[in-house]
Amino acid sequence: MAEAKRDYYEVLGVGKDADDAAIKKAYRALAKKYHPDMNPGDKEAEKKFKEASEAYAVLSDPDKRRQYDQFGHAAFEGGAGGAGGFGGFDFSGADFSDIFGDIFGDLFGGGRRGGARGGNGPMKGANIRKSIRITFEEAVFGCEKELDLVLKDPCEDCHGTGAKPGTSPETCPKCGGRGQVVYTSQSFFGTVQNVQTCPNCGGSGKVIKDKCPKCSGTGYTASRKKIQVSIPAGIDNGQSVRIRDKGEPGVNGGPRGDLLVEVNVSRHPVFQRQDVHIFSTVPISFAVAALGGDVRIPTVDGDVIYTVKPGTKTDTKVRLKGKGVPSLRNSQVRGDHYVTLVIQTPERLSAEAKEALRKFDELTGNTLQQSAGGEKTEKKKKKGFMDKVKEVLEE
Repeated sequence: MAEAKRDYYEVLGVGKDADDAAIKKAYRALAKKYHPDMNPGDKEAEKKFKEASEAYAVLSDPDKRRQYDQFGHAAFEGGAGGAGGFGGFDFSGADFSDIFGDIFGDLFGGGRRGGARGGNGPMKGANIRKSIRITFEEAVFGCEKELDLVLKDPCEDCHGTGAKPGTSPETCPKCGGRGQVVYTSQSFFGTVQNVQTCPNCGGSGKVIKDKCPKCSGTGYTASRKKIQVSIPAGIDNGQSVRIRDKGEPGVNGGPRGDLLVEVNVSRHPVFQRQDVHIFSTVPISFAVAALGGDVRIPTVDGDVIYTVKPGTKTDTKVRLKGKGVPSLRNSQVRGDHYVTLVIQTPERLSAEAKEALRKFDELTGNTLQQSAGGEKTEKKKKKGFMDKVKEVLEE
């Protein structure tokens, strides 16, 4: 009795709603794991490889997948065999070339598969990454910084060819100047060709017999340079500034790479930042909270005098509009500064201050019991006493 076939979606480990990319990715992982060239003589691995290949051949083909979703394995029984597949299954129409090109590229050094662009064409140079540290205020308003870097430039003697003056690079004999070589290997599906960068010339298509003594054949010389970096107002911690054409030199006439400067912003002892808004906490005295008054609030633009209303409670939020961080997109637009007012409870009081607070409690408690006729007199007495409390507490 023939062994029942597993569900193709289960074989690949994907859901029935998986798209083509997910199916291809799942199959590539299984094919690389169970490929016979990776598991010589392992019958179980060979079986799983065949099973995964059969599932991919169906699910990667829209028509076959539609039939399978409707009829299951019965859709291919009795009429699909014989086109050189496994166990009579027809693999015609299934495109394995790019997958096995990737697999064998990994196995033999990560080269490109056939049809890729030649390795000796112009290539942009690598980017250089550096980091700098700035203050909180510098991040808010922007600043100018100077970096001291070692950068490469084309050799003045050989003009970047790497060859000794009076000589020229020669065509690479291994790749014939193409910059790539083709390796042929036998796989389970037959002959597979894998294209890789030529190891003899490094993909340039040229070899140097007589190297330039100044640059040792590299074509470049290194020198220390100072680079000015403009840090824009509003930049945040971890963001980068890109300086064009200040990276590594290009290859075969390609453009230079870029300099990427990562910005690290130091913490501020008072301010905290969230996007374009600034947050801080300002202490106020018990007397100011009760009676009202002016407090000095530090901001990135300098101190601001804010009038506290009488009866202000602790943790009251104050918004200072336009005192936050400029937007990177538009430096004329700024966020806000949010201040939390926290009442400071006195810890050490003189005998006079303690007596004043006790009298304050008595006055505020008795006020509710005053008659209508004595209210004006009591308010006047209370005001005079409150002035005394404020004077004592603020000493």
